[in-house]
Amino acid sequence: MSWTDWTCLGISLLGFLLFLYGANYYDPTIGWIGVFLLVGGIILYLVLYIYSELTKRQTA
Repeated sequence: MSWTDWTCLGISLLGFLLFLYGANYYDPTIGWIGVFLLVGGIILYLVLYIYSELTKRQTA
């Protein structure tokens, strides 16, 4: 796995943990930050993956 994969995974994991923290301690600000980080990490991974697939040079 590349460093971008690890970064996206870390952001998503941090978002999930912040969401759980916000849900357990009734802190909506932390919970929503966690949701946005989780979704942002997944979207970032998909964008980087699609970009890398589109920029590959095709060998005939």
